[in-house]
Amino acid sequence: MRIIYAGTPEFARVALERLHAAGFTIALVLTQPDRPAGRGMKLQPSAVKQFAQAHGIEVAQPRSLRLDGKHPDDAAAARAAITEARADLMVVAAYGLILPQWVLDAPRLGCLNIHASLLPRWRGAAPIHRAIEAGDAETGVTIMQMDAGLDTGAMLLVERLPIAPDATTGSLHDKLAALGGRMVVEALELAARGGLRPVAQPAEGITYAHKIEKAEAAIGWTQPAATIARRIRAFDPFPGAGATLGGEALKLWAAQAEAGGQAAPPGTILEAGPQGIVVACGEGALRLSTLQRAGGKRLPAADFLRGFPLQAGQRFGTA
Repeated sequence: MRIIYAGTPEFARVALERLHAAGFTIALVLTQPDRPAGRGMKLQPSAVKQFAQAHGIEVAQPRSLRLDGKHPDDAAAARAAITEARADLMVVAAYGLILPQWVLDAPRLGCLNIHASLLPRWRGAAPIHRAIEAGDAETGVTIMQMDAGLDTGAMLLVERLPIAPDATTGSLHDKLAALGGRMVVEALELAARGGLRPVAQPAEGITYAHKIEKAEAAIGWTQPAATIARRIRAFDPFPGAGATLGGEALKLWAAQAEAGGQAAPPGTILEAGPQGIVVACGEGALRLSTLQRAGGKRLPAADFLRGFPLQAGQRFGTA
């Protein structure tokens, strides 16, 4: 099996590593162009590119794959590289570019996608964040045969994973990345002997996991405490739930919903002590247990209060 692998972030790197370790021939890697990052905003290669270069795998970084788009030269160069790779199959995981039909048709066995949800639940860009935000009890990984639609292709393998009550996007991401890596190796082994059996996605239960925007991180205290607690977990590590207090922007990293608090205006601090900072919400109250000041570190509530004393009656605003 000769494989083209298309992916960009750490989630995709994990599966690439598993495929490489399993002995599949990875003829070409497609990944997003280097992006500026860090304090110096220097160009940084993606996690997938770093792995590919470390293992001597050819890398292409087109800005577009559309031959009639804004970067036709990039697309033409990518087409030449894909043709030269003579791949049996392409594996795609969090790549970041839409694959036009010519790409889907290029490998002999088409393109498989590693998608971090139980399709058709949470099609789209941010399935892990949205599953936690919505309070889903479980998620999983679907290995899907790609078609021209947005995560609409036939399902090839599906495995479920419960979402722990304290799961964050970061912790759930790592579990799903490991699961996806194992499953895609299984899928390719089945594909090599003609053992994959596509199943159409159900017509019911379709939802879309829209891309996370930084503006969503601002906490609205009129929401129920349970909703805010889920949003805080969903936005960890990015973009980080935010609020203001006394004109200072804070990040909120861990919280638990509690009963009570309705008598005070939403955002009002009800108590502040080593066990947490309890804040009134639109319904119930929220006990903040890990916070961060701008430029500081994440701190447990007890340590945070030593450098930022708070008292009942103060009121949080929206970041």
